[in-house]
Amino acid sequence: MNVTKLRSKDYLILGSLFFGMLFGAGNLIFPIHLGQLAGQHWLVAAGGFLLSGVLLPFLALLALALTRSTGIDGLAKPLGKWPALIFLIVVQTTLGPLFATPRTATVSYAIGIAPHIQAHNQRLVLLIYTALFFTLSYLAMVNASKITDWIGKYLNPLFLCLLAIIFILAFIHPMGSAKTATFTATYQNRAFSNGFLEGYNTMDGLGASIFGVAIITALREMGVQDRKTEALATIRSGLIGISGIAIIYIGLIWLGATSRHRFSLAANGGTTLAQVANFYLGTVGDILLALLTILACITTGMGLVSAFSQDFHRLFPQVSYQNFLRLSCGISFLIANLGLNSIIKWSLPILVFLYPLMIALILLGIVSPHFKQQVLLYRLTTCLTLIPACFDLVKALPPVLSQTSWAQVLIDFANHYLPLYPIGFAWLPFTLTGLILSWLIVKLSISK
Repeated sequence: MNVTKLRSKDYLILGSLFFGMLFGAGNLIFPIHLGQLAGQHWLVAAGGFLLSGVLLPFLALLALALTRSTGIDGLAKPLGKWPALIFLIVVQTTLGPLFATPRTATVSYAIGIAPHIQAHNQRLVLLIYTALFFTLSYLAMVNASKITDWIGKYLNPLFLCLLAIIFILAFIHPMGSAKTATFTATYQNRAFSNGFLEGYNTMDGLGASIFGVAIITALREMGVQDRKTEALATIRSGLIGISGIAIIYIGLIWLGATSRHRFSLAANGGTTLAQVANFYLGTVGDILLALLTILACITTGMGLVSAFSQDFHRLFPQVSYQNFLRLSCGISFLIANLGLNSIIKWSLPILVFLYPLMIALILLGIVSPHFKQQVLLYRLTTCLTLIPACFDLVKALPPVLSQTSWAQVLIDFANHYLPLYPIGFAWLPFTLTGLILSWLIVKLSISK
């Protein structure tokens, strides 16, 4: 059957699928923390956060549809077999056992468990909790269990209901005015750029390029076959999904800003979210938030370890799915015990390195159908983008490394010679230059 016209119900289903793909308990902690950091500049910071945290995943989905790719390796394929494979492995390990998967355990611990544990017992309890967390994840997914689908059908609606109650109470009885909320120094003049960089932490720009194929597959199962119709359907359904996510993000950023009138700046958004839930809902809020967060994060963790193991088993079939699953759960357990703050701190350098490359690939995927010689277009643009991405990585390293003499030499050089480097946008002129040069070269070669 070749259906080219979808009903409103179909768009709603696809939009909900996109929403569910991006929304998770971990996505709650970064916008609310951004609100605390930005204070009265929360709205400008929210604009930057929405670009990288919402619009970019949407564009990744569109790029998948236009290039008819099955994932990030398809987007990067014009670079060559080995560059595409290396990029896929780096992104998958970032979304897998290095950062995103252990973060699911530490986020749920920070929100649901840590507030009720004395400081001197935190490390021991975290060790026990993460051991149980990843043991359960392994047992559930060793046979590719469908438990994540079953739990997911009920968790998101319950989570959204709890969040809606908190939002309503916050709007009726705000903790203070967001217009007068205290802000950190870095958000006085760079609220937008810092908000954009904070959106990297959601990792949804990377995740959408891998998991977004589920939406493309759903479209094709509905009978959509040609590229133009597929792209238009992706845009319409994607707009439904990102609208819901954007509303939640704006509400959370505002909530974080108003919380500065009641609470001091927290080390992470998990602490703030727990404080806000307790402020408005008391002990009942603590229990509900803890329960829903733990269940949602376990579900997400199960999905991530399974996706990592399936993809790596596909890439390296000589190693079994079960062995990759053990590896993923084991590494995630070890890294989770570094704590949420450490994971966020060490993941930032990798994210500021990967995101410019991912943005370049997404833009290339969107414009590539208009050019026949894609190899030149891809290689020139990504190679130019790679230059500032390396300098961004050095700058984002934790102080123990970024303050060394060799790192300071590189940072000083970049500050002097790379436009927009101080605000984290050095990749932008390089990427645009690559796109323009490639376009000119391709046009000139065609004219000949």
